[in-house]
Amino acid sequence: MTGRDIATRERLPTDYVEQILLRLRRAGIVSSTRGAKGGYVLARDPMDVTIREVISASEHGTFDLHCISHPVAEERCAESQNCSIRPVWLMLQQRIDEALDSVRLSDLLMDEPAVRARVGLPVLQH
Repeated sequence: MTGRDIATRERLPTDYVEQILLRLRRAGIVSSTRGAKGGYVLARDPMDVTIREVISASEHGTFDLHCISHPVAEERCAESQNCSIRPVWLMLQQRIDEALDSVRLSDLLMDEPAVRARVGLPVLQH
């Protein structure tokens, strides 16, 4: 499938989709073929690709740790300074990464009730 096909189907800007596909290719998650019959395909089995890998490849990170990305003050937010909230943000980053590492791309081929059960959420009754 081409980047344009994906962009059209998902109603996203083509340039945005192409940027994500380029990042996924660089990370070895997809491979590309040029030409009239070219496009993108998964480079690995979907059971071997975690959601964290996909997010990290496409977004550069799974959690924005404000101490690093948006320090309040350089001297106040330095690693050498005592900060009581930093361990909380680090723990949250670790838990998010662990959760995203536990879900495989292949899991997302299931319907919502199966994915809810897979990630430990209650299945909604309709």
